[in-house]
Amino acid sequence: MKEYKVESLIYYSKLTLDSKHISKSSKEEVQIKLDEYAKKGYRLVSTDATNFGTALYIYLYFEKEA
Repeated sequence: MKEYKVESLIYYSKLTLDSKHISKSSKEEVQIKLDEYAKKGYRLVSTDATNFGTALYIYLYFEKEA
């Protein structure tokens, strides 16, 4: 049987000429979450992202053997 976890991260857009500012600023936090779950025995199986207004929602889906 497998155990699943979902982690959601939210980033807000700001006025800037750098169109990739969210990608650049989120890398460190996403890596921290990946490392945190890997230490608990989870592996990343899927990702998803959506936006609403000026917010970007990133979903990380993890699983491990129970």
